[in-house]
Amino acid sequence: MTVQRAAGFRNGIDVRVRLRPATAATDGTFDGAWWPRSRLLSVELPELAAALQSLGVRIDRFTYAVGAWDEPPARKMLIGDRTVRTGGFASMDHQLVSLTVDGERRVDLLVVPPEADALTGVRALRLAGLREDTGNPQRGLLTAPSRSQVVPLTGVRAG
Repeated sequence: MTVQRAAGFRNGIDVRVRLRPATAATDGTFDGAWWPRSRLLSVELPELAAALQSLGVRIDRFTYAVGAWDEPPARKMLIGDRTVRTGGFASMDHQLVSLTVDGERRVDLLVVPPEADALTGVRALRLAGLREDTGNPQRGLLTAPSRSQVVPLTGVRAG
């Protein structure tokens, strides 16, 4: 199975993703944040995988909330030299994607809505990538002035 790359695929260059350092204390919230440019996972997932691979993180499985994306990707996607299995769940938080990386480790990323304004997006990425716990990065989505229709879910924790 191969993935048809959309025009403009840049092999993970300029993907808006931020991970917490591996040495950061985990508090059960998020391991980082991702700000995709659209709601098309078939376009965005290969870019995310390429960006993370450049950081030494290899995605094996990618799970997402079914209602949060415009169309589901293929159940198995060949991205670079590896097959990434995908799965959509109706019960999953719409502001979260979960990755299984390097065969075993789970990484939960806060999804910044593609339509978020620049201030909101940058703030959420920065907060999610900090070493120390500064509280839930969803707070960045709540407190930044925004023209976007961000509807945060309250009381949701990853893990």
